Amino acid sequence: MILDAHLHCTGQERADDVLRSLDKAGIDMAVLLAPFLSEGYSLHDPASLRRGNEHLARLVRGHEDRLIGFAVVDPRQAESSIDLRRAVDSGLRGVKMVPTGWYPYDDAVQPLFATAHELGLPLLFHSGIFIDGRSGRFCRPAFFEVLREYPGLKVTLAHLGWPWCDEAIAVGLIELIHGVAPDRVMFRFDISFGPPPAYRREVLSKALDVLGPDLLQFGSDCFLPCPGAHIAERKGWVEDLLDELHVDARGRQRIWAGTAAAWLGLAADDTPRPEKAQARWSTAAMTSPTRRCTPRGVRPTAHRRTAACWPRMHCGVRAGAGGPSVVEPGEW
Repeated sequence: MILDAHLHCTGQERADDVLRSLDKAGIDMAVLLAPFLSEGYSLHDPASLRRGNEHLARLVRGHEDRLIGFAVVDPRQAESSIDLRRAVDSGLRGVKMVPTGWYPYDDAVQPLFATAHELGLPLLFHSGIFIDGRSGRFCRPAFFEVLREYPGLKVTLAHLGWPWCDEAIAVGLIELIHGVAPDRVMFRFDISFGPPPAYRREVLSKALDVLGPDLLQFGSDCFLPCPGAHIAERKGWVEDLLDELHVDARGRQRIWAGTAAAWLGLAADDTPRPEKAQARWSTAAMTSPTRRCTPRGVRPTAHRRTAACWPRMHCGVRAGAGGPSVVEPGEW
């Protein structure tokens, strides 16, 4: 099973076309994000976000076995909690937020976090730099630690927080050190490509060595409507890196589907249970000056040349060819 945990809607896609693209890319399930970056939608226009959420609810209706819709809201808005409840009532099953103009620890955004906690929703946040010129200062991974005030939340930080990947890994490590099982931790990370190609192998290698595959999940970060070949290309970049890093079958299963399934609360009878965090992060492992822990699912290997190539174009189809040309924050 392969679950794409990061796909953008633009408001121009149709369900049949989305499913056809997923089939051609070999994707079994996908998390779709309501439109907020394409023409007619804006993070700073609550009415447009409501329209985007309504569009997505219609899109996924009847296809819940494959399409998981995430609302997009601006938590600064006084009615954001009402908007989120309305989106959930319409069939959306999670929420995406982009800190731009607000910090995750701001008092003004806490009511929305509390609502998501009450509803038991999985959360996805942009983390790291923006490629479109906006300041990334709001999105450092450590800023999201305020969410620990809402025990039980399941949070994904996108792009592994690049360029603050070490900080992101540290945020994810805390609960593992304290013996929390991977499927019960608060933070996990999608490996949709924030890092440019020169960094990708190093970043993924560090994340695997420290966190293991149990906290990492695949996301193509493509914009719909797009051909299945574009999603397959992104999937191929990850396959190449997993081959180079000698990630075993169990580790791949976690990255392709298991980690995201746990985040989303999906029944996954065919998903192996992750090893207990205590085994990976024992006191001896943390204190021994000579022992190097390699997480289960990762085989030690010498460095090799990174196979992933620089993306030639964004997955969004350019205007005049079936869709707008859009660039997501963090997209390289």
